[in-house]
Amino acid sequence: MPQTARQIADDLRARISSGEFGAGARLPGEPALVQQYGVAKMTAGGALKLLIAEGIAYARPGSGTYVRDFQPIRRIADQRLSRPGWTSGQSVWAAETAGRTAEVRDIEVYETRAPRWVSQALDLADDTAVLVRSRRYFVDEKPVQLATSYLPAELVRETRIAQPDPGPGGTYARLAELGAAPAGFTEELRARMPSPEEAEQLALLTGTPVVDICRTARDAARRPVELNRMLLDAGSYVLQYDFDS
Repeated sequence: MPQTARQIADDLRARISSGEFGAGARLPGEPALVQQYGVAKMTAGGALKLLIAEGIAYARPGSGTYVRDFQPIRRIADQRLSRPGWTSGQSVWAAETAGRTAEVRDIEVYETRAPRWVSQALDLADDTAVLVRSRRYFVDEKPVQLATSYLPAELVRETRIAQPDPGPGGTYARLAELGAAPAGFTEELRARMPSPEEAEQLALLTGTPVVDICRTARDAARRPVELNRMLLDAGSYVLQYDFDS
């Protein structure tokens, strides 16, 4: 019985994992897969598209399909947000990029009136002023994440949080100094296709989705102190969540 596109993709993935096709290697094209697996051209093309959608491979128009040579970032939720990390001066970002070249660029900090969805998330009256911190994250010279934080301006105005570099431990350490240390977080995730502008900012390959994450940080009194919207290149991340039974 002829193999399905999923079965061929599974076989190619195993060959990539074994090292038969290393990082940057060109995968067999549709004609080669048709001959090797005895399937229709559409099935062969579907197998390659599955690997592209999973972020394992990417297409070079006019050239072929290649194995990605970027090592995915493992985003371990409970570790990256742990209090011992940012209270010791380590940024949340540093927790997931240890041993790699990581940089934050295009930092913008300014005040504005909160959009309605932001004021609702932060339990603020409509049009209340918020401080906005937007930035773009690079790992090994590759853009992997866009992030925009919103904080009540009245809480953080004229503090180091309003500066491009908030100092050791980042924004959460500075909030702790203000008596508003994050004591709990809520994250909402959804996957979607990026807008043209988002695809350009993240230098996304055609067909690559993004993971859209909204995280709300709350202090010990359950007061929202930050809303952070993050846009992740889905092909550059592994999202790990650990739970105790």
